Amino acid sequence: MGSRYPRTNTHSATPRFTVGCDHHGWWVVHDRLGRVGGLFASEAAALHFADEESNHDARAVCRAPAGKCVEFDGKSTAVAARNVPLRRYA
Repeated sequence: MGSRYPRTNTHSATPRFTVGCDHHGWWVVHDRLGRVGGLFASEAAALHFADEESNHDARAVCRAPAGKCVEFDGKSTAVAARNVPLRRYA
């Protein structure tokens, strides 16, 4: 199943999605374009969502460093992030 949004240029220096935990311990997917995102109960679910929304382009998804909070507040928040390889989930 494809994305509802047109494919964006994921070759930019900044990945589109950041995955990390918020201050409550929920897993967050933050979209720097502000189109999609959400709160997830597990890291696997958050990574799966970001992977699907990025059309399986691992360059478009980065993982926030351990200890850095990613807040899902509808605003773009600067998070120092690093690229991590995505695992494939069945």
